[in-house]
Amino acid sequence: MTAQTDTPGSVTTLYKVSGMSCGHCEGAVSGELSELSGVTSVKAVASTGEVTVVSTGPLDDAAVRAAVDEAGFELVGPA
Repeated sequence: MTAQTDTPGSVTTLYKVSGMSCGHCEGAVSGELSELSGVTSVKAVASTGEVTVVSTGPLDDAAVRAAVDEAGFELVGPA
């Protein structure tokens, strides 16, 4: 996944998620990802399928995939 450091100790990662089509979808994905340890903010955009996650450090790809799966969607890769 693509990651860049915005501020000291902060990592922003952009993911591509398939299947989101509305605000409810965005909320479901955001809610699951927000529960991951270290996540400080999540912004999901259904129209582009992009999900931006800000965290205190790099996230485990398997944990991110599991959270997106739990929300009912598919993590298709880095955006």
